[in-house]
Amino acid sequence: MAVKFSTVLWTVAGVVAAISAYFLFSGPLPERNEKRAVEAEQTIVPVEVATATRGSMSLERTFSGTIEPHAQVIVAPKISGRIDQLHVDVADVVERGQLIAEMEDGEFEQAVVEAEAHLAVAEANADKARSDLKIAGRELERTTTLYDRGIASESDFDTAQAAFMTSQAAAKVAKATVMKEQALLRAARIRLNYTIIQAEWEQGNNRRTVAERFADEGNTVAANTPLFSIIEIDPVIVVIQVTEKDYPLLQLGQQALVSTDAFADTIFTGTVSRISPIFRESSRQARLELEVANPNNALKPGMFARCTLELQEVADAVSVPQIAITTRDNTSGVFRVTKSGDAVEWLAVEPGFTSNGRTVLKNSDLDGMVVTLGQQFVKDGSPIRIAAGAAGTHATEGKGGDLR
Repeated sequence: MAVKFSTVLWTVAGVVAAISAYFLFSGPLPERNEKRAVEAEQTIVPVEVATATRGSMSLERTFSGTIEPHAQVIVAPKISGRIDQLHVDVADVVERGQLIAEMEDGEFEQAVVEAEAHLAVAEANADKARSDLKIAGRELERTTTLYDRGIASESDFDTAQAAFMTSQAAAKVAKATVMKEQALLRAARIRLNYTIIQAEWEQGNNRRTVAERFADEGNTVAANTPLFSIIEIDPVIVVIQVTEKDYPLLQLGQQALVSTDAFADTIFTGTVSRISPIFRESSRQARLELEVANPNNALKPGMFARCTLELQEVADAVSVPQIAITTRDNTSGVFRVTKSGDAVEWLAVEPGFTSNGRTVLKNSDLDGMVVTLGQQFVKDGSPIRIAAGAAGTHATEGKGGDLR
């Protein structure tokens, strides 16, 4: 029993000593929590940094587009009939007014012959009517003289006067008939000319290229059935779609660099020629057209193209890596390393555009180094330690663009 009592006594003494030591060295619970908070605030946070730079910055965007012809005309016959001859084919170069197709013209030539015959009859009738009018006029003059002398009766005078008026009306009808037949002859000749199909367009260059052929010789086609598509491909038009965000930065005359997969080593220069005044509801994008010189006809309609435009440029801009910008209490800012290099300070900034991974800061004179990795673990005044080899690792400079 003595041995057991001694064991219990030593056990109790140990427990009391442990409790006493805990309270002696740890202190009350509130004090311990405060001590831990202070230690946490004084924890040195390892971070990566980059340098804020000053220099020229430009906002560039690269858009995907499609090459289209500068102008296009669809050649079609104005009459129905059978295609007699086609004088050009796909890829042929044609000039304004060049003969490119002929329709069968036998029926239309016959119509011209008939119209000429009808006109000849009408002209003969007109000659007879003029002759009759002249005779009736002389008879009226003679009868009037005799009537004035009292030789001819009033009935004779009335008869001569009626005959003259009838001849006068017949002459007018004959003249109108001649005019009608002349018009019909002109119409027949116009329809005959419609059998000769020429390459006609109003504006642009005098030379264009046949892009497509839609019919063959011997086909019977209706009026206005397409025969050829003729396009102008120097210059060409590159069509791209732009969003509302970029739209305000666009203006006529802006330069663009155009590249294609077909000519990967060649950069073509284009100019903004048209900006659509509306946005498509389905895509919320607006159509933009670039005019690109194509003297060697290398660029073909339908090709895929990439167009890079410089939308904005700031000659003396302060910029930081985009990843350096963070948010505290709904305010954008950066953590700048203090001059001592062992702490950070919070600075609110107003971000501008981002290009090549760097963001321009509006109305800012920021300099020095900013935290690019580890911002979530620091606050204003927090002690930091710059990771070995991290300084300046994100300080890439120069012009660049965001790819789309």
